[in-house]
Amino acid sequence: MHASEVGLGLDDFFSFFTVLSNCAAVLVLAWGGLATSLDRPGVPHLLRGAATLYMVVTALVFAIALTDVETGMLPWTNVVLHQVMPVVMLLDWLLLPPLRPLRYSRSALWLLFPLLYLVYTLVRGPVADWYPYPFLDAFTNGYAHVALASALISVAFLALTAFLTWAGNTRRLRVSAQTHG
Repeated sequence: MHASEVGLGLDDFFSFFTVLSNCAAVLVLAWGGLATSLDRPGVPHLLRGAATLYMVVTALVFAIALTDVETGMLPWTNVVLHQVMPVVMLLDWLLLPPLRPLRYSRSALWLLFPLLYLVYTLVRGPVADWYPYPFLDAFTNGYAHVALASALISVAFLALTAFLTWAGNTRRLRVSAQTHG
């Protein structure tokens, strides 16, 4: 079953990567706003980068695989969760880049949560008789399809991790040169 076919309990609701990534984004933005207003250190760049990555992937997967999938949600919620928030997080990352260089080996840690999410979803799916996304539904599509979809999304995660690390480091240098030069 998919989300549009049944009423969602909290366990199902918080089994959507979209919901989890948006929660992370809101927490990062709230923490950053509060820290700024209190003149305290901001959000660690590894957490900001992770939340940004998850939101950008959320937007990408939605645009490619889920735009025509009935979610049972109000249309504006899809716009906010899958389009507005990813742009906000990407702009936050680019306009306020990390203060120190970010090593690619460190940003690779961002990939742990999506991997754990995939394992959780594939283990929970048969037990709950429910998958949050059609492309992860092994009952309907088979494990070969799920493996292919997971591999493609993994490539997107890897490429976007490299891009966000590069972009953050590049923007950091430019912002530093503008303020010191």
